[in-house]
Amino acid sequence: MDLFDLIGPVMVGPSSSHTAGAARIGLTARMLLGEDVVQAEIAFHGSFAKTYQGHGTDRALVGGLMGMQVDDLRLRESLTLAREAGIVISFQQVNIRGAHPNTVQMTITGRSGRQLMMEAASVGGGNIEIRRIDGMNVAFTGKENTLVIQNTDAPGAIAAVTGALAEMDINIASMQVYRRQAGADAMMVLELDGQLSDEDVKIIQNIRQVRGCTFLKRRNG
Repeated sequence: MDLFDLIGPVMVGPSSSHTAGAARIGLTARMLLGEDVVQAEIAFHGSFAKTYQGHGTDRALVGGLMGMQVDDLRLRESLTLAREAGIVISFQQVNIRGAHPNTVQMTITGRSGRQLMMEAASVGGGNIEIRRIDGMNVAFTGKENTLVIQNTDAPGAIAAVTGALAEMDINIASMQVYRRQAGADAMMVLELDGQLSDEDVKIIQNIRQVRGCTFLKRRNG
């Protein structure tokens, strides 16, 4: 545990779990979608469900979906700003068996019609864990440089990605691989020691087995 974990992030209050974490969840979802959000169906579980209005979790999450950082003063007005921008938002409460108390599920839609389903938890000190993407179980925090790849489960897919990173002189700190079933949709989550440029991401995106690729830059604080 480091000092940041003890004191939490610089943020718009009142709670690092209910606001900073929620904003980071929204921002991560927006980055994974890869475009502006025009609709969001949001379901809160546990403590989030009980207190999301009073603690501003709803405003923080929507602000993140709109691209606001955790210390952006506009977070307080995000619901109004979303309405003015024509973004359709709905909230509900759910019970997710075995989930962390500060868990949210959401389905977001972008301007192109592309959709992303994500489940994540705010685990304290502004830290988050992404648990599911498009129905697939995953596990990552986004604290480090993270490459999230949606791919076809096929021979050579992993080798092609790791080979491309080696050509870029990028070291892989950790790697997780997930799949629905053999030969179906799969996902790679790689934590990297270095950063990728937009051109690097395009190179990986153009790998035959890759269907989608998002680079999440290491966050400060």
